[in-house]
Amino acid sequence: MKVNLYSILKKEKDYYSIISEDLLKMISKFATIKDKIIFNKTITNAQNAGALKAQESYTKVYEPYLKKGYNIILHPKGKLMDSFEFAKLLEDKQNVQFFVGGAYGFDEKFLKMCDKKISLSHLTLSHKIAKIVLLEQIFRGFSILNKHPYHK
Repeated sequence: MKVNLYSILKKEKDYYSIISEDLLKMISKFATIKDKIIFNKTITNAQNAGALKAQESYTKVYEPYLKKGYNIILHPKGKLMDSFEFAKLLEDKQNVQFFVGGAYGFDEKFLKMCDKKISLSHLTLSHKIAKIVLLEQIFRGFSILNKHPYHK
């Protein structure tokens, strides 16, 4: 199975990246996982121009990554689920892609292109924290599916 995680954030070497790298290694025991961090001048300029331009830039940069497979988007109005429901998202799939939006979220066009909208919490999380929570749930989901003792 292949898992791709796409996120719009500035790439920095910090405590968050250390935790993310550790979780990526743990997930790689179960699946091939790629972490694509995207942040370019176009996104910076669009964010400075306002929410609508920023959302359009996120769609433009993410659209080429929509592949044949199951596309899951993190969204505040997405479905809240427990870890067992989350594990079912991974079950019987060959290619799963997760998309984490930028500071202004996603436009309707991109929301309609994805197969599933999920929410990690009713709380507002920073993008770096949301990414860590998502990675941990991906590992937990694979642990559940593979009857690994991590999930107890």
